[in-house]
Amino acid sequence: MSDSSTSASWSRRGFLRAVGVSGGAGTMFAAMGALGLAPTAEAAGATAAFSAPSASDFTLTGRSAASVVILGGGIAGLISAYELGKAGYRCTILEPRSRTGGRNFTARGGTTETDVFGRKQTAAFSEGQYMNCGPARLAQWMVTLDYCRELRVPIQVFTNTNADAFIYNESAGMTKPERYRSAKSDVYGYVSELLAKATSQGALDSELTSEDKERLITFLQGWGQLDSTSLRYTDSGNRGYSPYPGAAGTPGTSLGPVPGLSEVFASGVGRYFSFEFGFDQAMLMFQPVGGMDQIPKALTKAIGAEKVRLGCQATKITELPDGVTVEYTDAHGHARAISADYLIAAMPPHLLAKLPHNLGPSVQTGLQAITPASASKIGLEYKSRWWETDYQIYGGITETDLDLTHVWHPSYDFHGDRGVLIGYYNYGQNADMYGKMTPAEREARAITLGTKIYGPKYRTEFASSFSQSWRYIPHIEGAWHNTPDGGPDAPVLKPLAHPTGRTYFAGDWLSYMDAWQHGAITSARSAVTQLHTRQLAAAV
Repeated sequence: MSDSSTSASWSRRGFLRAVGVSGGAGTMFAAMGALGLAPTAEAAGATAAFSAPSASDFTLTGRSAASVVILGGGIAGLISAYELGKAGYRCTILEPRSRTGGRNFTARGGTTETDVFGRKQTAAFSEGQYMNCGPARLAQWMVTLDYCRELRVPIQVFTNTNADAFIYNESAGMTKPERYRSAKSDVYGYVSELLAKATSQGALDSELTSEDKERLITFLQGWGQLDSTSLRYTDSGNRGYSPYPGAAGTPGTSLGPVPGLSEVFASGVGRYFSFEFGFDQAMLMFQPVGGMDQIPKALTKAIGAEKVRLGCQATKITELPDGVTVEYTDAHGHARAISADYLIAAMPPHLLAKLPHNLGPSVQTGLQAITPASASKIGLEYKSRWWETDYQIYGGITETDLDLTHVWHPSYDFHGDRGVLIGYYNYGQNADMYGKMTPAEREARAITLGTKIYGPKYRTEFASSFSQSWRYIPHIEGAWHNTPDGGPDAPVLKPLAHPTGRTYFAGDWLSYMDAWQHGAITSARSAVTQLHTRQLAAAV
């Protein structure tokens, strides 16, 4: 008895061959798409579900994979090579830096970095300590986690929001930090009180039924911890205790007195709370165990290190009728050239715009429409984890209106001997200011300002630092991108979302998730799908 599945397979194959003979490659490829055997035009779109290329895609077409040169060994470039490699494409990555990953960069003891001013740093972190200089967290819906699973990169929780972290707004008159939980309780409490009173006094009668009003007030009583009779916000355990509740006879002491409504609103603490509702920031969030660079390391290994040429800086792109040639300078300073069937340009757009090319004025206009944005970080290693022992802060972020902007507590190695705080994570003008300082000046300022929040141990327990200002890092020169209105679908960027001849473009800047690895990955997948679809449909 014949195998029905085998018979069906041969039947489809025979049908496709007949279609190919009578109608040509394009007709046969369309038929393959209809049968689910090849990517369709819809599948080539950036928003469609991704189907990874496979060597079996070429079985029925008589075609084979092509050669591809990829400019940039960041996440977009690595994903492009990784996915195309599954189908047998011969990929070569040209990366000007000495490591892959691009902005996915983790500093450990011995890590070196030299900025555009020629200032060299060498990290002196102790064994097991590190800082993620670029991306540091992954939302659980991001496709980045799919690659962690596929490449067997272990992950752990990144604490993005912590009720026991601090808020310190010096410009609003705060003389000492306030716990996030206390500030949040006060803001939610007074907002609830005002809304509950407005509701009970008839201010919302035209908007709400009597049943709606009852339900709203019930909600506000719980959300804002209001007195059930007066609907006033006074005090509750939500604000915290000092000392904490304990055994019988030690119920804990509330933090009172509660600050007044005007004082709470004037402090400006309420502006931080929307952060935790952001789609890209909501808990749970994750991080690779041992540093974010475990992702590019795993990708590089899967691709094959021999396919990645480090220290190679592109100098010219020439689009040809049957391929693309890239001229570059290798790690030894020698002029080289490489030709391939296709090119994927996955380098920063503002740097790509500086390369001589013949891709046309619309491509150049699109590239020049994107400008780099600034962000800076400093890692401060401490000889003890005093934020855990003295303040009971385990992970999470302290917010401040000082030019530090954010202070991150490490979400790994809890109860260890040492730890690395992110002493500032800032952007815009603050990042540029720090970037122009020497590393020693950055360190001194970060410690001086951090002492205002955390006290003397911020200085006395300090061991070493490493800082990164992305606007001033060679071959990258930006943390993320300022794009025209409309983002990747802006008219001026349309030429970059589709191939120009045999050149494709990829990067987080061609996605709706700029600055995230998720954006770089989805953009790379779009380029890969378009390229693979084209190669399958190409005439034999």
